[in-house]
Parts: sequence; structure tokens; C-alpha cells
Amino acid sequence: MPANQNPPSSVTQLAAQLESDGGQVIGTYKEPVGDHWQIFAMLPLDKLEATPFQRDISRTHAERLQKVIKKLDRFIDPVVAVRAENGTYWTPNGNHRRQALVKLKADFVPIILVPDQQVAYKILALNTEKAHNLKEKSLEVIRMYRTLAEVSPSKTEEDFAFEFEEAYYITLGLLYERHPRFSGSVFAPILRRVDAFLPGKLSKAIEEREKRANLVDEVNDLLTDAVARLKKRGISHPYVKNFVVARCNPLSRARKKLPDFDTTLSKLQESLKKFDVSSIRQEDIARASVGGHAE
Repeated sequence: MPANQNPPSSVTQLAAQLESDGGQVIGTYKEPVGDHWQIFAMLPLDKLEATPFQRDISRTHAERLQKVIKKLDRFIDPVVAVRAENGTYWTPNGNHRRQALVKLKADFVPIILVPDQQVAYKILALNTEKAHNLKEKSLEVIRMYRTLAEVSPSKTEEDFAFEFEEAYYITLGLLYERHPRFSGSVFAPILRRVDAFLPGKLSKAIEEREKRANLVDEVNDLLTDAVARLKKRGISHPYVKNFVVARCNPLSRARKKLPDFDTTLSKLQESLKKFDVSSIRQEDIARASVGGHAE
């Protein structure tokens, strides 16, 4: 580092705070893309926590990491961390590695400490340790949403478009909270096209989100009934829900001007109510499933 490039006082103070928290600063540096100051350090493992809105631990992935680390006899991947207001440290992208170190009874964890606390909310973009599925993304987004609604109640969903990635993750997050086995992938193709970020403050927009989740819930009840009627006819297939929704999709011919969310869900409801199970054959669903993915 050139002699004339010393870290700003805020970074120096953060480094001192980390030392007082029992950590050891190895160095401060400017990362090579945006020239932002960061701190490379060793932190007591018991000081590091996952962000409160992070997805649940995958035991299989954590155990696999633990075995690999133990076999290598070394830990080579620092985790990103920010210092939270309560004096703990949050990692938005290293919780499985943290858990593996806990199981291996490590005392310290190498971290890249980022002075900007907002990095903790870039969780979907940062977390490359284990690819998210739709359920994990949606649950993380709705948990993050609630946290942001408390700390930044006057902000809008659009203000956090990067953090949330897709508006429909918010709606699906509410549904996965209600129904852990909800078939979100069945509705995702429709919701992705009509569910947009809402303009109101987060503290108010959540009420509209609840209404949207209720609409999808009502549609799901009708879908469940249609699937039950097909099953009575001896028709069962992993792709059956996707098939029924695809047949009833009011957006199948919409190309340019799309109906709004409420109109789309209302039309989907009507189509499901009229869905004629007597005209469906097992081979129709099997043929449609080629190239598709059942939940």
C-alpha cells in the first residue's frame, strides 16, 4: 500500500473496536474494484453470528464442509462480516462455514470485516457458498424485509430492489412461512411477471403483501382441490400441479400488456373453478412434464 494511502479514521476506529472485542487485525486494505476500505482479521468464533434473517442451516452441507476442512487440516476461506449495533458480528455469506468451525471446536475465524453495515443486506448477491433454492431465497427476503421495515420504515421496496432481487420473493416468503411445504415453483412463473415492487413505505407495504399472499393462498386451495379430483380418477404425477396451473394460466397469451396482480389471480381462480378434470389423461401430464421441473 502506498505510504500516502492511510485508512480513514472510521476504519481505524473499527479496527480498534475489533481488537477490544478480542479479535486480531492482520491488516487494512482497499479492495480492488470499488477501492473500499476493508479489514482482514481473526475474530473469536463466539462473536460471529449469522444475520438474523438468513436461511436455515443445511445440516448436510455443513457436515460436508466440516469433513472437507478436517481432511485438509486447514481453513482457507475467510467469511465476510459486519459489526452490528449490539456489538456482535454478522456474516451474510459464511454461516455454513461458521457452523463447521463450531463443530470442529475452533476458537477463531478469519474474516473480512466490511465497515459498511448495509453489506449485511446484500445477502442474496453475496451468498455463493451454497446456491439458494426458491424457498430459501423467499424466506431470507421476507425476514430481511421485516428487519428493514424496523430500521428503515420510511424506505420503499424499490429502495431495496438489489437486496430483494425479485418482488415475488416477498410474497412467496409469506406463503412459505405459513406453509413450509408450499409449492412455490408452481406459481413462480406467473408471479414473476405480475408481482412488482410496491411504492409505499415498507411499514405499510407489508399489509398489501399479506393481501397478495392471501390471494395466492386462495388459488392454492382451488389447485389442491383440482389435484384431489384428478387423483380420484387415478391420475397422479409429480408435475400435476404445474400442469394444472399451466392450463389455467391467464398470462399464457399475454405478450405486451399484462394484467395487474389482482386481476391475474382473479382470472386464475376462475379458471381453476372451471377446470375440467374429466378431459385430462395421465399421458397429457407426462408429455407436458418433459423439460419441466416438479417441486
